[in-house]
Amino acid sequence: MGFVSVLGYAHQLIGQRVQPGDTAIDATLGNGVDTVFLAKLVGRRGRVYGFDIQQQALDQTKMRLEKELPDASSSVHMSLCSHALMETAVPEDRHGKVAAVTFNLGYLPGADPVTITKQESTLPALEAALRLLRKGGIVTIVLYSGHDGGSEEAAAVEAWAQHLPLAAYQVLRYQFMNTSAHAPYLLALEKR
Repeated sequence: MGFVSVLGYAHQLIGQRVQPGDTAIDATLGNGVDTVFLAKLVGRRGRVYGFDIQQQALDQTKMRLEKELPDASSSVHMSLCSHALMETAVPEDRHGKVAAVTFNLGYLPGADPVTITKQESTLPALEAALRLLRKGGIVTIVLYSGHDGGSEEAAAVEAWAQHLPLAAYQVLRYQFMNTSAHAPYLLALEKR
């Protein structure tokens, strides 16, 4: 049978918490895998807000949505901006009501690997995600440390997560230990 992949486990955790009609956020659109997954969970009555700094990511996500979930166009709202701005882009009536926020840090697969997520924007985005999250909601963060700047960002995110108060958040780390030292791994935070 085998263990679930890092991304697969993130999806399992999100799937346990997100219901039709909920609001969810894809903080790093990438190729749209998480956006489609979230859109399927929230359905037509829910909303997904997605963010990326590269037009290519929005275009690829739109194409994936059109192919895999053509009815989702009215429930998915994408913004060409940093994930650090998510709090201003998500309507105020949804603040404190978001069921899940997902991050895949690093760079857009197939694009210029020089354009990467950086701790300077990721840490404020994580803080915003916690403010947007409802009680029982989840933030998943897939960290990639094998590219230039990846190790520094991963270390900063880990340090940030380790200092979250246990009374308010539970933090889980999911990682395969006998693989490359730079294999992706997951941090998941649940708001109590």
